[in-house]
Amino acid sequence: MKRLTGKRTLITGGTSGIGLETARQFLAEGARVAVTGTNPETLAAARIALGPDALILRADAGSVAGQQALAQTLKENFGQLDAVFINAGVAEFRPLADWDEAAFDRSIAVNLKGPFFLMQALLPLLANPASVVLNTSINAHIGMPTSSLYAATKGGLLTLARTLSGELIGRGIRVNAISPGPVATPLHGKLGMGPDELKGLIAQIPAGRRGEPSEIAKAVVFLASDESAFTVGSELVIDGGMSTL
Repeated sequence: MKRLTGKRTLITGGTSGIGLETARQFLAEGARVAVTGTNPETLAAARIALGPDALILRADAGSVAGQQALAQTLKENFGQLDAVFINAGVAEFRPLADWDEAAFDRSIAVNLKGPFFLMQALLPLLANPASVVLNTSINAHIGMPTSSLYAATKGGLLTLARTLSGELIGRGIRVNAISPGPVATPLHGKLGMGPDELKGLIAQIPAGRRGEPSEIAKAVVFLASDESAFTVGSELVIDGGMSTL
């Protein structure tokens, strides 16, 4: 039997990279899937990639009002949710001296404030039982130069996985986190990393390579499924050993 048969699910940031691959695997496991994104091109591409069975929604991950509107749309389409993968985020790396307030506020809004208020907006929709998975990062654990704000936002998400799991487990809602290391998605190209920079990055990974989106998605499937019913407030580090160095 498929592990997510009949489960109503949401994946934020589900139109590319890890989110899109997770949506594919959720569908393959029998789930009803809604994904969100902001880029019209990737939204259109996701409609093609995921087919007519997926609900593709435009939503600003950093807008509190947008989270409330998203919850209302999901209520109208799904009624309730059995699993949520909060994956949408921005990765901006700058030296401390180069940050300004507007850029700071945007990273906080998308990576921390938006997810917090999305969980609040979805609370009435979450079934009993339900699973919430937060996409954090190994940057919350390692002192990578220029990652200060990104790491701070992901560290904040990681604490939410722990505290909200304790707060919500009485309602049957499990909250857990995944913390990926470098993954082979378009992100590194967007960050301007060339072949030499990628080679240096990979040299820091004991496994000798970047992860694949499918490897991260499989972990999310496990945490979203009933197989992980006794997994609460946990963090699953998926980084090829990078954070052990």
